[in-house]
Amino acid sequence: TGYKVVRVWGFGTTNDPSTSIDVYYQVLNSSGQYFNYNPSNGIARLDYAVAAAQKKGMQLILPLLNNFDALGGINTYTNVYGGDHNSFYTNTRAQNAYKNYIKFIVNRYKSSPAIFSWELCNEPRCSGCSSSIITKWASDTSAYIKSLDPNHMVSLGDEGWLTSTSATTVPNYEQSYAYTGYEGVDFQKNLAISTLDYGTFHMYFDQWGYNYTWGSTWIEQHNAIGKALNKPVLLEEYAVPEGMDRIATAGPWQDTVVRRTSVAGDMMWQFGTKFPSGILPLDNYAVFWNSSELSVLGCQHARDMAAKSPVATL
Repeated sequence: TGYKVVRVWGFGTTNDPSTSIDVYYQVLNSSGQYFNYNPSNGIARLDYAVAAAQKKGMQLILPLLNNFDALGGINTYTNVYGGDHNSFYTNTRAQNAYKNYIKFIVNRYKSSPAIFSWELCNEPRCSGCSSSIITKWASDTSAYIKSLDPNHMVSLGDEGWLTSTSATTVPNYEQSYAYTGYEGVDFQKNLAISTLDYGTFHMYFDQWGYNYTWGSTWIEQHNAIGKALNKPVLLEEYAVPEGMDRIATAGPWQDTVVRRTSVAGDMMWQFGTKFPSGILPLDNYAVFWNSSELSVLGCQHARDMAAKSPVATL
C-alpha cells in the first residue's frame, strides 16, 4: 500500500488461560500476574509482528490496553482487582498491574527500530465521569512510559471527544454527543499533557449518530486544536460500513486531510484478509486486499500523503 506506519494491538490479557481461544500475552487472576511465553499463543506472536515490520521497513503503533472486552481489556483488570470499568483509572492495584505490563512490553521492544510509538489505551472511556480522571491517568501513565523509554513518542489512543473547553478553539462547535464530554475525555486538555507527543482521534459517524458529511468538520476541528497547541494530530481510525460506497464517502475526508489541513496522517479501520478457513474480521468495516477500495483509499491515498506539504491551508 505504501504505508509506513501501522497500528497493531500490543495488549492481550486473559483471566483464565484454560478457556482462552485467543492469543494472549499475560494472565491476571487470584494467583497473580504472569506473562505468556508459549511460542504458539504468547508473546512470541508479537515478537514476530515486530520483526516482520522491521524487515519490511515499517513502524508500529502499539496500544498497551483495550477499553473494551475484546482480547482482554480493562475488564480483565477489574475482574481481579475489584471495582468497575470506571474505577479502573483510580484503582491502585489495577494500575500497578497495568504498569507491570507496560514495563514488560516497553522494555522488550524499546530498542527495535520498528517501534513508532506507545499508546496508553485503545479508545479509553469513563462514561459519565469528570474528564479530569482520564486526564490525570493519562498524565501519570505517559510519564511512566517516558521514564522507561524517553526515545519514543507516546499517545493516548482516544477517540477525540470534545467538550466546552474547545468551544472557542474549533470551527462549527455544537452541542451534540461527540461534544458533550459524556465519555469522560477532553481531547484538548489531554493534548496539552507534556508527556503526550501527539493527539489521536477516531471517527464513526454511523455509530455516533451523524451524517457522513460531518466527517470533514470533525477532522478540521481536531486540526485546529493541534495547531493551537503546536502538536501533530492523527486520524487514527475511521470507517465506512458495508453497503455504502466507501470511495465516494471516505474520499472527501481523505481530501480534507491531504489538502485542507495539517493532520499528520490517517488510518482506515481496518484491513481485512479472507483466510482459507473463511474467517473474516469481526465487524463490517473491513477493506480487503486486491479490492478497488484498497487501491483508491489505501494505495493512492498513501501516495498522496507522501507528497503532502507539511503545512496545509488550515
